[in-house]
Amino acid sequence: MSDKKKEIQQPIGPMIMGGGQRGLRGAVEKPRDFWRTFKRLVRYLKPQLLKLILITILAIASTVFMVYGPRISGNAINEITNGFIAQNLVNGISKAQEQAVPKVKTMLDELNKAKIQAEKIAEAQVLKQFEGKPVPQSMINEAVAKAKEEADKQVLAQFLSKAGLTEEQFNAIQKFVSFPIINTISDYNQRATAVKEIIDLNKSLSLDKLSIFMGSETGSTAQMKNFKFSETDLTNSLDIIKKNGGRIPFDSLGQILLLLIALYVLSSFLTFLVQYIMSDVAQKTTYSLRKDLFEKLMRLPIKYYDSHSTGDILSRMSNDLDTISTTLQQSITQIITSTTQLIGYLIMMITISGKLTIIAVLSLPVYSITMWLIIRFSQNFFRQQQIHLGRLLGHAEEMYTGHAVVKTYNREKDSIEKFETINKDLYNANWKAQFLTGIMMPMTNFISNIAYVFIAVFGGIFVTHNVLNLGDITAFIQYSRSFSQPIIQIANISNVLQSTMACAERVFNVLDEKEEIPDPEDAIVLSNPRGEIVFDNVDFSYIEEKPLFEDLNLVAKPGEMVAIVGPTGAGKTTIVNLLMRFYEIKDGVIWFDRIDTRKIKRGDLRTKIGMVLQDTWLFNGTIKENIAYGKDGATDEEVVQAAKLAHADRFIRSLPQGYDTVINEEASNISAGEKQLITIARAFLVNPTVLILDEATSNVDTRTEKLIQKAMEKLMQGRTSFVIAHRLSTIRDAKTILVMNNGKIIEQGTHEELLKKKGFYAELYYAQFVGAFDSEAIPNPEALKTEEEVS
Repeated sequence: MSDKKKEIQQPIGPMIMGGGQRGLRGAVEKPRDFWRTFKRLVRYLKPQLLKLILITILAIASTVFMVYGPRISGNAINEITNGFIAQNLVNGISKAQEQAVPKVKTMLDELNKAKIQAEKIAEAQVLKQFEGKPVPQSMINEAVAKAKEEADKQVLAQFLSKAGLTEEQFNAIQKFVSFPIINTISDYNQRATAVKEIIDLNKSLSLDKLSIFMGSETGSTAQMKNFKFSETDLTNSLDIIKKNGGRIPFDSLGQILLLLIALYVLSSFLTFLVQYIMSDVAQKTTYSLRKDLFEKLMRLPIKYYDSHSTGDILSRMSNDLDTISTTLQQSITQIITSTTQLIGYLIMMITISGKLTIIAVLSLPVYSITMWLIIRFSQNFFRQQQIHLGRLLGHAEEMYTGHAVVKTYNREKDSIEKFETINKDLYNANWKAQFLTGIMMPMTNFISNIAYVFIAVFGGIFVTHNVLNLGDITAFIQYSRSFSQPIIQIANISNVLQSTMACAERVFNVLDEKEEIPDPEDAIVLSNPRGEIVFDNVDFSYIEEKPLFEDLNLVAKPGEMVAIVGPTGAGKTTIVNLLMRFYEIKDGVIWFDRIDTRKIKRGDLRTKIGMVLQDTWLFNGTIKENIAYGKDGATDEEVVQAAKLAHADRFIRSLPQGYDTVINEEASNISAGEKQLITIARAFLVNPTVLILDEATSNVDTRTEKLIQKAMEKLMQGRTSFVIAHRLSTIRDAKTILVMNNGKIIEQGTHEELLKKKGFYAELYYAQFVGAFDSEAIPNPEALKTEEEVS
């Protein structure tokens, strides 16, 4: 499977419920050491500490404004309700007064007339009793007064008995009719006081008693009879009467509406600032990580690249850093807002009703258990989905890239059957994962609705019993409906953080890799190099317990061509890697002009060595830029001269844009031989002291090979050259041929000397040109020359 297929990321599940991204995540990769990785990532955030503090403050402020919004809208509803009550109080009492007071006063006048008549009768009776008797006038007056008082009491008692009133109620009626009509009182404070006193009178006087005087119960008295308010509602309504006389306060409602709009606008603006600043923080942090990672990759030895796939390295540079960037951009602010929302909703609900808050909080365990069960069962299916998706894409890519081979061997049917099998596995895992993700929304909505029913029922009961206002229960319901959102968001963030820490851990693992051994402070810069190379008892191994070289000795004199041959895995390329210090030797010394290469500046050493490899590397750019890559400040004339020496000038000029022709990313717009000539021209431009040619002509045709050989012959003149080749005909003129096998130089000499030995080299050579090795049939060297020339 290719590296690209290994980099496939599990997509996020669909969104669930309203109010934010609350999708169920797929299977996430978990870090080995979460907190250690978290601390290291925090260190990269330290330079942005002030901005993070500002982001925290702004995010909290923005969330607080949003959280307080429903309470303000609830206050607006209360304001409307209290205004309606105040208006009904003023109008209802006023109408009751207008209808009842005149008739009550008439009845009272009749009562007073009856009292006067009874007093006259009582006075006459007293005077008749004392007529003709010598009694002091004071005694007569006292007896008259007492008789009148008794007469008044009898009249009043008869009146109260007939009306079915108590004396306290009668006094309340007298006080009620003494008030002026409420809506005629111009002073709003006096109007509110009068309303309050009449409401207090209603506690001792049922105003339906007024119907006795009016003959029937009117709408106003019936309305008065039902005036029942909580102390809070009455106090708020009286305040409104004091402010505007008893009308619905639309002016205050307008102010509340403007305040609510201002809060939401300010919250949105602060959210915009938070996202703007957080974008800067996230990108600067990712920039620092990416910069450190790239610089680290430049300092890592070749050993690291040999042991890690290209896809893995690129995934850390791109996918992992993108994941970190996205998490920093979204999750940090979401953690702050979700936590603030959770605390804010809880505080606001408690301030409204502690009992209803208990009902809302009791739904949380049900939420948690439901989510835990769904996530637990879905994780396995998401993981299978990821595996099968990788298999599917891998198979599709293999079939696409190798379609010619598939058709050649008539394997289309087998390919389709395998695809259908993988596709079916993906389908089964996919629909199960998506089904479990899909039921998250209805399940959580069901729980939310059940909690809503209980809150609505108990809230309604509290409203009818004057425990809560209508606006309070409206605000509480909004808070309870939103209460579960931050909890689910935090649960999702925990998954995101796990995945992000895993990505960060992969990045930090690269940063922790051992770098190339730094140059010593007294490192030497070569001047006037000659190119003498000596391997002196060199020991080396890629794996500690499996040595490759032991006591390797090799001498290459200045200007000599040293050819290295041998089977695959013999260690030919390793010699080059050790010479370039791509790997460090375990023991022994490699001398360059009698100087230990470990004492030479690594960069200076490599500028003295030019390489032309079997796998050509050209970057996306012009041919001129590719040739000049090895030398800073190379002029156009030097580039052209190097191309001519490499026999590349002719084909370059035949291109439409010549030296300005842009080589695409895959370098597929020029042939393999042309690419090789460009790399040789690059080596000519560098003018190295030592030249390494590693199978430089293995992938080109015979005609192009001849051109490359001519170019290399020019390039090798006067330079120490190491030539690694499988085509033995290309190294026949080498001054020294080293024959390697299993990490050892088993034969050494010229072409003719090695053939005479009839050893391993002769076996390779004869097998290559004759086709089979027969130790008894090896011809003499002269015969081999003839065959070689024919070939």
